[in-house]
Amino acid sequence: MLGLGLEGVRKIGTDTAFRMNVGELVQAIEEDRRAGWLPFAVVATVGTTSTTSIDPVPVIADVCERYGLWLHVDAAYGGAAAIVPSKRWVLAGCERADSLTINPHKWLFTSFGCSVFFTRRPALLKAALSLTPDYLDNPQGQSNDVPNLMDYDFSLPHRFPALKLWMVLRYFGQQGLVARIQEHCQLACQLAEWIDAVPDFQRMAPVPLSVVCFRAHPAGIDNEMVLDGLNEKILNRINAAGHYFLSHTRVHGKFTMRIAISNIRTTENHVHGLWEELQEALRTEVDALKRREKKYFQHLVRLGV
Repeated sequence: MLGLGLEGVRKIGTDTAFRMNVGELVQAIEEDRRAGWLPFAVVATVGTTSTTSIDPVPVIADVCERYGLWLHVDAAYGGAAAIVPSKRWVLAGCERADSLTINPHKWLFTSFGCSVFFTRRPALLKAALSLTPDYLDNPQGQSNDVPNLMDYDFSLPHRFPALKLWMVLRYFGQQGLVARIQEHCQLACQLAEWIDAVPDFQRMAPVPLSVVCFRAHPAGIDNEMVLDGLNEKILNRINAAGHYFLSHTRVHGKFTMRIAISNIRTTENHVHGLWEELQEALRTEVDALKRREKKYFQHLVRLGV
């Protein structure tokens, strides 16, 4: 929307836990300044889409203050976890951000779409985006104390998503929301423990919140193309059965399955049932792979290769 283009965006590498590498961020800022570019904003993430990694926001905020850069924190998914006392650390440093987003439709049980935007600089936002023609201006004598949302973004008319969020907050209450998000995180940790305890599955990323990234990696199968195909078949088998739905991503270029636990009706029985189906799907697909390999070698023998 700002017209920066891809040339105006620098992607920053990550550390071993898939968090922004702050040293590389500083290096990119220095390189751009020497090349005549003017860096002006950094986007940190609390709960990345693929692995739910949480960037080191306090250190990133230090860098932004040092160079005079706007810091935006994308906490669309992970920010909601801070309602749980033991998870408040996920928003550490976010109080120093210039802007912050959290999407209640991702983990606060609110129907799509509902995105909450916080900023410490509303006057700057209004100065950049407000454009009020005469026919929308307040008549003389009316108060301007109430913020008009059309002055803070690109839209003139606005829906009222805050109403459905208010209803969710009233229905569950703070403790009700805490209990459900805490349960989701506990179930994810339990599933991660099950995966770590067996030799034929491999966890692909840490589990700070309620998403588990993993893949099947049976002993004796180390070809990455074969492993990618095997995991894709397992995922398709699970989804086709219709009891559960898995998504996928790529971690270090490897096909990775994702289990996201965030529904208010998900219980330990559901997670255990999925784990059982995953192990059965692995056994089925490995048997099929062995049969295909056997037929392939028999074909080679017939050809005299």
